[in-house]
Amino acid sequence: MESSPEFYPILLAEDDPISRRLFEKILIKEGFAVTTVENGRKALDLFHQRFFPIVLTDWQMPEMEGPELCRAIREENPNRYVFIIMLTSKGSKDDIISGLGAGADDYLTKPAHYAELVARIKTGIRILELEKSLKAAVDEIHLLSITDPLTGIYNRGYINERLPQEIRRANRYGRDFSLIMCDIDHFKKVNDTYGHLAGDAVLKEFVRCLTSVIRQQVDWAGRYGGEEFLVVLPETDLAGAMVLAERLRKTVQSCETRLDGCTIPVTASFGVTGFSPRGGKAVIKSEALLQKADTFLYEAKKAGRNQVVGRPLVEP
Repeated sequence: MESSPEFYPILLAEDDPISRRLFEKILIKEGFAVTTVENGRKALDLFHQRFFPIVLTDWQMPEMEGPELCRAIREENPNRYVFIIMLTSKGSKDDIISGLGAGADDYLTKPAHYAELVARIKTGIRILELEKSLKAAVDEIHLLSITDPLTGIYNRGYINERLPQEIRRANRYGRDFSLIMCDIDHFKKVNDTYGHLAGDAVLKEFVRCLTSVIRQQVDWAGRYGGEEFLVVLPETDLAGAMVLAERLRKTVQSCETRLDGCTIPVTASFGVTGFSPRGGKAVIKSEALLQKADTFLYEAKKAGRNQVVGRPLVEP
């Protein structure tokens, strides 16, 4: 369904004041929000301040002509599509091809007919709507590809891709970084006692407990495998990570999964590690961090489970 004109503000670059006022009047009458400028340079400066999904630009203007404006908009906005219509008194095929080659989507020969102008813009809106739908579909497919279908948090593939990026960033900018690896205690017993549907419910409740405690938009969690999970903590030193892990342990212990009249309590064990790259020259690798967190998780389980064990990756 086509969106209303107000969702598609138009930037009009036209040096002739009479044509500029005429185009503006037509578009406002059709319900569009229109911003006008008298040359391509001002249009580009304004575009830097505010995004316009539709641009009407004259070909010949002082300071910056239409084709140059088209090329600049295309180069600076690769991820957001802009529908550009070139307004020109040049009507030869070579001129039209030149304008389209510069990045224009369509053209109008001046003096432009009222109905034709509006029709071209509505065609542009349909294209923008299609582009928006395709982008949403691509985003949804990408989200599904990096998300664990049962728990809704990131999957192992995403962990393998993003964790090294986070660690490289911490190394580069000298920021603290910590990692928590956690595992639900005696999860096999839950499946054997209550069934796999109950096990799935426990996993979902466990993740709900984890994500209710960590910082939104900063920390993130992923399912590393089976009943094993990672909590990634940028900008967090080991002391802070240990405090958070203990809070997570208590939160999980207090959470209960209820299914078919049964209450299923669980606990979890936590292995914590991290590094502070300030003053150190060694570059930390994700493999080393994961191995260390896994070692401490094993120690927590060996010590009786429902515990937190942690030390820095590199001992001081």
